[in-house]
Amino acid sequence: MEDLTVSQQQVIETERFDLRPVRMSDRGMIEHYASDPRVAMRTASIPHPLPPGVIESFITRATSTPRTEDVWVMDGLKTGGSEVMGVISLIRMDRDQSEVGYWVAPAFWNTHLASEAVQALVQANPLRNKNMFASVFRDNPASAKVLTNAGFRYLGNAETYCLARETCVPTWTYSHKL
Repeated sequence: MEDLTVSQQQVIETERFDLRPVRMSDRGMIEHYASDPRVAMRTASIPHPLPPGVIESFITRATSTPRTEDVWVMDGLKTGGSEVMGVISLIRMDRDQSEVGYWVAPAFWNTHLASEAVQALVQANPLRNKNMFASVFRDNPASAKVLTNAGFRYLGNAETYCLARETCVPTWTYSHKL
């Protein structure tokens, strides 16, 4: 993570929702969804139960300068949806690369929200990446389908420590050359 230069984070528009920078006013809804074990168990970085202050610290880091991660909220207000439906991020890596991470609130599962968000982020390529990477837990094939639908290619198997499960979990790793 060499270059931590931070520019103004852009809003990325889709027909159904906007990907907009996270803000502190999102804390309550993000805490509500992130405290759901179904969400936490599908991410590497959300502990369960969710300790006090974790989401506030996450938002503080995501809105600071410099930062290593740009975070967007999936905001459906423009079409009468919820202000927070999920979160998607890019973690900066060296050599113009980033790692994509995302989760969707259970109320919006099976609505193709994650697919649209990942595709919009790849198309916008806000960090002007040459490559994007992502990994998903192998017991979450729907998330793997989100990546392949967005043009990611399978790289191989690995494992990642999951805070909520308190163990290493087998993963599939993907990349997308831009």
